[in-house]
Amino acid sequence: MAVAVVVAVVMMFQSTLVPKNMMAAAPPALPSPAQVFPCPLAAGWELIQTIELPDRGLDGDRMGGFSAVAYLQQDDRLWVLSDGAEGYLVSFTGLKRLLQGEQRSLQAARRLLLRDREGSPLSTDFDGEGLALDGDQVWIVSEGHRRPDRRSSLQSFNLSNGHLLREVPLLADWQERQGQGLAANKGPEALTQMASGDLLMAAEAPLIQDKAQNGKDWVRFARLRSGSERRLEPLGGVEIGPAGSAASRKLGLTELLAVGDDATVLALLRSFTFPVGWTAHLQLLRLPAEELPDAPPIQPLQSWNLMTSGLSSANWEGMAWGPALSDGRIPLVMVSDDGFHPFQSNFLSVLAPQRAPGCVPGRFAF
Repeated sequence: MAVAVVVAVVMMFQSTLVPKNMMAAAPPALPSPAQVFPCPLAAGWELIQTIELPDRGLDGDRMGGFSAVAYLQQDDRLWVLSDGAEGYLVSFTGLKRLLQGEQRSLQAARRLLLRDREGSPLSTDFDGEGLALDGDQVWIVSEGHRRPDRRSSLQSFNLSNGHLLREVPLLADWQERQGQGLAANKGPEALTQMASGDLLMAAEAPLIQDKAQNGKDWVRFARLRSGSERRLEPLGGVEIGPAGSAASRKLGLTELLAVGDDATVLALLRSFTFPVGWTAHLQLLRLPAEELPDAPPIQPLQSWNLMTSGLSSANWEGMAWGPALSDGRIPLVMVSDDGFHPFQSNFLSVLAPQRAPGCVPGRFAF
């Protein structure tokens, strides 16, 4: 059944392009499964390049805590979100030219500080974790600390000046109440925009009231429909590991990345244990069309251990689709969070789907 599901989505492709001036919201241009998935799926991923990102901005201020990344094809520009106390975005240009060997490093721009509607800096404990570009605005989801003055939130900001545009309340079940809601510093970290323009987000760890199902921890999804009244709606959940692993292994879902239809996403799960260190697993998920009461958590169609591809041991938190390689493959771009630790770095890694002999577009052996 899982094989048939993947075959059904292989040839779907979203061709809508984002306008060059970015002044009108449009669904993102997303690659098709045939461009981005390994063939066969078990073939896994190839590490193309790892780049150490600078720890100082053009203004000389310390940069770090990179928790999410997005890529604009038309500008060859990466936007990276920091989860530092002073919320900001920073952009880097030249990834395509770097991968083609035409330049040796990415070119950083000045930081874009995030501000409230009046233009004042945000509170000093803003913790941005996921982002999705949407025309001339950017959606950011942040973690909270179970305090009325510091709740998890989904907000959009003007991409030219960083000013807050709107805020969408999280679902009631996610909000802090006695015995329920997101745990402190375990709020949503994953956010992606689907081909339709819908936003999809996920909690990092189980809600306080959620019990393990069939001996597994699971996390919830929520969707914000494009053109809706800007109200989130539940959309099931997914297993992330054995019961209790979210706490004992610091296991969490840190990113989602949409593919060229409205039912297929990649989910990034990372964990940390001593002395093993960091792990990073990528899962292929098929989403339900709507929330189904009492439905069991989603089961992944495929899972990959990215450490076997040569990915370095780091706190990998962000994913985006990068520029097409010379052979037509669309690579996966990942960013790590240094936690502002003086002996750690923020890395940008580029991975490409492996292709076995005989695998060509339109004739995949799933």
